[in-house]
Amino acid sequence: MDRASPYDSPNPHRLYRDPQRGVLGGVCTGVADYFGVQPAVVRLAMLFALFFFSVPLVIAYVIALMVLPVRPAQLYRDAEEEAFWRTVSTKPDRTLAGLTQRFRDMEKRIVGMEAYVASKEFELNRAIRDLDR
Repeated sequence: MDRASPYDSPNPHRLYRDPQRGVLGGVCTGVADYFGVQPAVVRLAMLFALFFFSVPLVIAYVIALMVLPVRPAQLYRDAEEEAFWRTVSTKPDRTLAGLTQRFRDMEKRIVGMEAYVASKEFELNRAIRDLDR
């Protein structure tokens, strides 16, 4: 039986390799997608690092090629969901502040509704409505 761990995150923004858009297995494209940069930038950095760290870099690339899962075709439902999960991963404090503000706004509306329902005006409006019946 395949049970998900309670510690698994619903966040689909993970490090994948993307062989469809990649040159050699899609590792650089996957890293670029994860960090939100152009794949050419990561490829240039890899090429530059190849001059100084050739053996460790090749070993790390081969390990990443074997270990990283292939990016699923439909990772996000739409662009809005992708933007949300990227923000959660890269700027969690900004996402938390946005959610906090939304909850404060909802709380203000609920407090306003509770105040209206508990007011004499609500009782009067209900009594007038009941007279029409």
